[in-house]
Amino acid sequence: MLSSRAKIIKQNNERPDEFEQLISQAVLELEQSNSDLKPHLREIHLTAAKEVDVGGGKKAIVIFVPVPQLRQFQKIQSSLVRELEKKFSGKHIVLIAQRRILPKESRSSTNKSKQQRPRSRTLTSVHDKILEDLVFPAEIVGKRIRVKLDASKIIKVHLDISHQNNVEHKVNKTFFVALV
Repeated sequence: MLSSRAKIIKQNNERPDEFEQLISQAVLELEQSNSDLKPHLREIHLTAAKEVDVGGGKKAIVIFVPVPQLRQFQKIQSSLVRELEKKFSGKHIVLIAQRRILPKESRSSTNKSKQQRPRSRTLTSVHDKILEDLVFPAEIVGKRIRVKLDASKIIKVHLDISHQNNVEHKVNKTFFVALV
């Protein structure tokens, strides 16, 4: 039998913690037992996993995947999330790509890069992509940002009505806490 480290590959060969090993073992068990998910889960791996408190004594599990494999995960996301939510007693499961934010180039920075920073590595672009990952089966059709006098921001996101049943049970608390 394969070890649980087979499904989680971290940067710089770091060792996964106990929770990440638990998630990796659950995905590995799904790969071995579920014939529908087996061919899809064979080629993909995870980069990290975290458990987030969403208030009211409930917790959500955020699973980070490599950006190049995100489309492969999204093909099987509904069935994978459903099976993992069964295994972890109804905790909400969210799949997010592990993206990198590069710092803004400033005049006083010590290491001048020879290339311009890509738009996909900017803070706002990464945050927008994370928001799209959070609500994946649904599409974002509108977004309103309200800035209060104390400089706090409230982002109201309008989702596509056709996918409302898929994400409605997660919308209130899980998405709010995962964004903060």
